[in-house]
Amino acid sequence: MLEEEKVVTPAEEAAPAEAPAQAEQAPKEGAKGPRGDRRGPRNGGGRGERKDRRNAPREPKDDMEERVVFINRVSKTVKGGRRMKFTALVVVGDHKGHYGFALSKAAEVPDAIKKATEAARKKLYTIHLVKGNTISHEIVGKYGACNVYLKPAPEGTGIIAGGPVRAVLELAGVQNVCSKVYGSRAPINIIRATNQGLNNLKSYKEMKALRNKEEN
Repeated sequence: MLEEEKVVTPAEEAAPAEAPAQAEQAPKEGAKGPRGDRRGPRNGGGRGERKDRRNAPREPKDDMEERVVFINRVSKTVKGGRRMKFTALVVVGDHKGHYGFALSKAAEVPDAIKKATEAARKKLYTIHLVKGNTISHEIVGKYGACNVYLKPAPEGTGIIAGGPVRAVLELAGVQNVCSKVYGSRAPINIIRATNQGLNNLKSYKEMKALRNKEEN
């Protein structure tokens, strides 16, 4: 029998030529796979081991308490218009005889409070408390047109004072005292007058020595 001649179509002739091209497109060794396979091994991967922070040493906390007494918006008129800023009056203290205060200005309220707090912490005052957590004697603090009268009180009285005076006395650690403000009612003047009075307080021995001198 005669052998049948095989008819080769044009598509079959192009097939062997496409095979090498497909082989070249095959992924090489070490090449990155699809997007889902880009993650490295979970154990010992690129992120490293997670640190245990529970046993890490902690920084000691500060005992200072902060209190915002007054916030005011101020403006400065310049050639281009008005520049608005904020002032913050902050008092800090540890309730153990140490306190401080400061007035700072900034373009935003949080920045003004932060600046005032840092400034108040840098300059602290100390007062000596007597039995009953009160002051040793009566005194009048003066600053400008503001006078603040402070009087010791028996235990259980509490702090009888207004806002700015109360903030200073509470954070300083005074628990029993009576006060009265005369003259200017500006918060910064009241705090400065209160501070002037507390700084002029004398101990029991000093007062006894002064009284003996007056009697003689």
